[in-house]
Amino acid sequence: MVVPLLPLPSGHDIPVVGYGTGTVWIKESEDQIDRQTVESIKDAIQIGYRHLDGAQYYKTEPELGLAVQESGIDRSQFFVTTKALFSDNLEESLRSSLKKLGMDYVDLYLIHEPFSYQGDESLLQKAWKQMESCVQQGLARAIGVSNFLIPHIETVLKTATIKPAVNQLELHPYLQREDLRAYLRTKGIQATAYAPLTPLTKAKPGPIDEPCERLAKKYGVEDSAILLRWLLDQEIPVITTSSNKTRLTKYLDVATKLKLAADEVNELTAKGKERNYRQFFCEAYGKECFE
Repeated sequence: MVVPLLPLPSGHDIPVVGYGTGTVWIKESEDQIDRQTVESIKDAIQIGYRHLDGAQYYKTEPELGLAVQESGIDRSQFFVTTKALFSDNLEESLRSSLKKLGMDYVDLYLIHEPFSYQGDESLLQKAWKQMESCVQQGLARAIGVSNFLIPHIETVLKTATIKPAVNQLELHPYLQREDLRAYLRTKGIQATAYAPLTPLTKAKPGPIDEPCERLAKKYGVEDSAILLRWLLDQEIPVITTSSNKTRLTKYLDVATKLKLAADEVNELTAKGKERNYRQFFCEAYGKECFE
């Protein structure tokens, strides 16, 4: 199954559905390889996933790299992302990640969150310079950020010579972030979504339930397919995960066999605005938790 690609402002193409190696797979230690995680990533690869999303925080980079190696598919066929923890040297941090991944480069390297920089503009700008060095040395093909708000991005852009390719965000109908997404469009930065199924997995019951169920019945799919398609129809790539091969296959089907009508997308948007819900980083965002 061939997953559609979306061009990034950096000139690279990103598969619109990615397999996340956090959430259920996150570990407390990298001391031992978790074979269940390796096999689950290999299952995703077998089904057709080529966009694999990792992070230093997840501690599953060794499993991700091993799954790619054991898949028998050439590294060049994958779009691999990892995300950096706060560090004084993000270039050296990426070199450490690459060693764990068993790779020479990642396709996308992100600063995982801006909050560890504690509002220090100079620290964040210094960090971004190190990210740019990763591109210049061929360690990352593209660089970006995750969980950044407009002030954080403006701080980066003041001194950047390479602008962020993406901002990976928690996005779903209960956390639409329209102002931030509009800002990203003006700057040529692609929004990508994690936790896209939150309204169904963490926030039921809610106003989105009825239209999701109705549209799922209309199209002969699961409710989750409707939420994924809501994002994809707005040209927002999604990261999702599951240990269920059947469910993973259905997620890819969403990218290739389903498209919502414009009025259906608009209905989901309107119903989603009736509730605010954030699953991640709520304390860090503070008063802007539901922006």
